[in-house]
Amino acid sequence: MPEGHTIFRMASDHRRWLAGQTTIVLSPQGRFQSEADRLSGSKLVDVDSHGKHLFYRWSDNRVVHIHLGLYGKFKKYENPPPQPRGAVRMRVIGREITVDLNGPNQCDLISPAEALAIRGRLGEDPIKEDADPEKVWSRIQRSRKTIGAALLDQGLVAGIGNIYRAEILFICRINPERLCSELTSSEFESIWNESVQLLRLGAEKNRIMTVRAGDSISAPDGKLRRFHVYKQSECPACRRSIFYWQSANRTIYACDVCQG
Repeated sequence: MPEGHTIFRMASDHRRWLAGQTTIVLSPQGRFQSEADRLSGSKLVDVDSHGKHLFYRWSDNRVVHIHLGLYGKFKKYENPPPQPRGAVRMRVIGREITVDLNGPNQCDLISPAEALAIRGRLGEDPIKEDADPEKVWSRIQRSRKTIGAALLDQGLVAGIGNIYRAEILFICRINPERLCSELTSSEFESIWNESVQLLRLGAEKNRIMTVRAGDSISAPDGKLRRFHVYKQSECPACRRSIFYWQSANRTIYACDVCQG
């Protein structure tokens, strides 16, 4: 499932390609046909995101809420676009660019009030300029979860997925099994700051990057690697084995020595 930096980047790209234009909206698959008929010929005002959720905002206060889930994908074409490929739920045709949406978990036409309610169920998104870390810290202090589980709880922090979770906690040298209630304010500040920096870097580069330039971290085979601990066999700091186990129904990776 795409993590928050990907959705943020999509919102930025789609805004640049399509916002401010009168669009043609189709549903070649047919599952979004009635909604597409209502939207087609309207102006796409904006595209924004929060966490893993994308919002297309049309004129007349109409919003399309999209959550890609595990299988959803966007495809971009220069006009004129080719025939739809696969089960295209929604096709948006602008002046120069066409965007196809295949296989999303959610693609619903909703009201601004419903969009606001979705936002209200989500935690703060570290990649957003207006994110309030104090709100997150207040909820983290009251949580009975481990920090490893909390970082995947989209109601606490929106946009962080399994890769960022493992990497952020390693960089901060915090064990995923630490209870949220045991974290110090300085430890939370480190987690938040790394989340902000890594998500923004991911959006800028359009890929997850947690090993920064100059770190020169190599794997046992000598090749430079992208991640510190995620799906790695050896810790880059102490060279001990990386342990992995299930946390919040996902596999978490950590070094028992460096994060002990």
